[in-house]
Amino acid sequence: MNAHTQRQSVAGRSGAIECAVDAPTGGPRGVAVVCHPHPQHGGTMDNKVVQTLARAFVLRGYTAVRFNFRGVGASQGAWAEGPGEIDDALAVVAAFRAAGQPLVLAGFSFGAYVASNVAARLAADGAPVERLVLIAPAASRFDMARVPPDTLVIHGESDDVVPLAAVFDWARPQSLPVTVVPGAGHFFHGQLPLLKSLVVGAWPR
Repeated sequence: MNAHTQRQSVAGRSGAIECAVDAPTGGPRGVAVVCHPHPQHGGTMDNKVVQTLARAFVLRGYTAVRFNFRGVGASQGAWAEGPGEIDDALAVVAAFRAAGQPLVLAGFSFGAYVASNVAARLAADGAPVERLVLIAPAASRFDMARVPPDTLVIHGESDDVVPLAAVFDWARPQSLPVTVVPGAGHFFHGQLPLLKSLVVGAWPR
């Protein structure tokens, strides 16, 4: 993401997981783990939306951790249709989250599916996330988990990959608000600064 980004590797069930870590100025308030979009459709931790999320979290004082799912970049293993990628994210959380440390989980598209399911597992284990941020969640393609009521969900009005109606269908039974960006497509082309400001503004100063 910048010259100060640290590249690290952590152990996962399918082998090494490639990570990129960006630290805030001063002591971090917690760690934010960001999950990238679908590995079989070009998704990587260097996706622009994923990098935008990482920048937003660094501004809010979190150590931002991006990582490549198994089979992507230098991460070992092969595509596992979702459950394996959830295991990857859990391994990254375990590696970077100190005991009792606040954790933010975020994901874009397929990554939002992963993040929602990881958050559900952590809550069941008695170690819930501080906040969940889901961008263009792939509600029409994967089994999104139920999420906490303060989850930040942002979706583009003109998303042609995941219809806005599908996100509403997932959110409605949970009475979960959805922030809609007018005219935005799935990848938020030309509107990444707005996306960043929405995430940064969701945290108290």
